[in-house]
Amino acid sequence: MDSSMYYGNDYKTIPMTSRKRNEGREVTPDVYLYTVQFVNLYMIGDIVSGDFVLVDAGTPNRSEDIIAAVEDRFGKNSRPKAIILTHGHFDHVGSVIELVNHWDVPVYAHELELPYLTGKESYPTGDSTVEGGLIAKMSAAFPVEPINLASHIHSLPADRTVPHLPDFKWIHVPGHTPGQVALFREKDRLLIAADAFVLKNG
Repeated sequence: MDSSMYYGNDYKTIPMTSRKRNEGREVTPDVYLYTVQFVNLYMIGDIVSGDFVLVDAGTPNRSEDIIAAVEDRFGKNSRPKAIILTHGHFDHVGSVIELVNHWDVPVYAHELELPYLTGKESYPTGDSTVEGGLIAKMSAAFPVEPINLASHIHSLPADRTVPHLPDFKWIHVPGHTPGQVALFREKDRLLIAADAFVLKNG
């Protein structure tokens, strides 16, 4: 167990869930969406070879659920080649330390997210006055303190490639956070957008 990694003091279990919690579905034969508590994460890879990458790490205290879902899809004692973080908000990194300790794998994120993932900078407190439903209304209570992944966190490659996913490119989509990324695969036009993907007519 790497004691140099830690969560912010405000990290806690959030008392809410969705109807689809602990459910998964195959988006394509090599992309599996899994809902942990009230957020989605993705397992991208081949179930035959067992080579895959985990995209995002769910909410706090959900590592056992995530490990069970991984082993259900890829087999007992399976582990990803890496964890890719779309950004560093608590509902995307909430179980990452336990997962890194369990699997001993590297974690990648955009360089602009690294201050929030190396214990240096907190996110702003959520604004509960914005429109957007229950999540927005509760946002002021969400954890914002940085976590520290120490030597386990790495910048995504500058050439926009995604480690262990040769068909994907990462796209910088700031706004929700400074370094949020989406993952895009040209051959089937598949986009993993993480948070704050909006289509506006007109």
